Amino acid sequence: MLFNSFEFLVFFTIIFMLYWLLNNNLSKQNILLLISSYIFYAWWDWRFLSLIILSSFIDFKAGSEIFKSNTVKKRKNWLLVSLIANLGLLSIFKYYNFFAESFTDLMTKFGWHPNDLTLNIILPVGISFYTFQTLSYTIDIYRKQLQPTKNIISFFTYIAFFPQLVAGPIERATNLLPQIEKKRIFKKEWFNEGVIQILVGLFRKIVIADSLGIYVDTIYGDIGIYNSTSIILATFLYAFQIYYDFAGYSDIAIGTAKLLGFKFNQNFNLPYFSKSLTEFWRKWHMSLSFWLRDYLYISLGGNRKGIKITYRNLMLTMLLGGLWHGANWTFIIWGGIHGTVLSLEKYFKSTPYAHKLNGFGFLGYPITFTIVLFSWIFFRAQSLNSATIAIKKIIQFDFSMPFIGDINSVINAILVLSMGILFDLYIFNKKIDLENFGAKFSITKIAIISSVIIILINLFYSTSNNFIYFQF
Repeated sequence: MLFNSFEFLVFFTIIFMLYWLLNNNLSKQNILLLISSYIFYAWWDWRFLSLIILSSFIDFKAGSEIFKSNTVKKRKNWLLVSLIANLGLLSIFKYYNFFAESFTDLMTKFGWHPNDLTLNIILPVGISFYTFQTLSYTIDIYRKQLQPTKNIISFFTYIAFFPQLVAGPIERATNLLPQIEKKRIFKKEWFNEGVIQILVGLFRKIVIADSLGIYVDTIYGDIGIYNSTSIILATFLYAFQIYYDFAGYSDIAIGTAKLLGFKFNQNFNLPYFSKSLTEFWRKWHMSLSFWLRDYLYISLGGNRKGIKITYRNLMLTMLLGGLWHGANWTFIIWGGIHGTVLSLEKYFKSTPYAHKLNGFGFLGYPITFTIVLFSWIFFRAQSLNSATIAIKKIIQFDFSMPFIGDINSVINAILVLSMGILFDLYIFNKKIDLENFGAKFSITKIAIISSVIIILINLFYSTSNNFIYFQF
């Protein structure tokens, strides 16, 4: 069930009305949220509900046992149960075929041709997201930063909460679980903020991202037949397609949760307005970035064991962050590029030349964007070979006109992209927090804005696609 679908509109309208009719009964509200979340997920494939339920049972038990254990060994053992179970399921469904194929390719180079080891496995939607979410619960209990809940309905609702189940934000138990376990109150200002953010998200996704995707998919679908300018243009448009697609999803998720009385953490904060890659990662997919920092980078030792170990930890974090996105060497290289640049930035900040980097000033924006743009080639390419072809063609720049194709689609894409950039520039210059942007709007203004956006969505709806991050 897509956020940008009529089915979801009907589904959420029914849930919203029932939910607030049960305002005086927190237990029934949470049961409704849990049932509706399972229905939402089962809409994709009911068979994979068993994985969410299994993970939830394991971590509810593991969290309780970690808290009760009176020895370090017992606490570690129960944490290992959580880690092995969750990462094991993730590895089987997401990475088994990748490692099997890589092993087969490696053995072939040595003259051994093993039988096909791959399996016909379907990747469950959202498994990467809810796996990280449930792991944060047991790790936080192990670190004594959180006490386990005794209410199994509350915990299961935390894991499966439908606004962010499929593609985040990855909410920590320390933020979301207390909200589930206390009475929610309908707030007019939250309603306004939620509606506006949902509308912004729908506009970003359907009107902007899907319009850009038409050209991007054409070029990257068969990258070998297009010239360098076409590839550069497609990569530039992809940078904004993936941003508006995923930021749009996050906007809808955050806005939907707010209509139900929940406040999620911000997930995007205008990442392309960054003067360094370090700043970029503080603004891009923030829930993942901070999760990798707190649960992987710090667990590896962070910057506590010397500069060389710090670089190692930073590189490992980004390589594994790349692998988290997909079972393909292109994602690992994407992570490696980011890890290398982040390490270089950390190195130069520790040298006497650090003040010279600050002298770049405004140039930091285009330099950072260029690095991010280059890395997106690997992220979008269908294979390592396709990415290599794209880079070779870009290096052999021929100054010829880019492929245009359907001129109307290209004009539409440029027009709506300009609208999106101008809006982002406005909220950047005004230092506006999009999560609170709708508070100043009256019902009349919201109705007018809604009408305009609905008209635009209807004009562009025929190009609507799945959200990009559903594949991860």
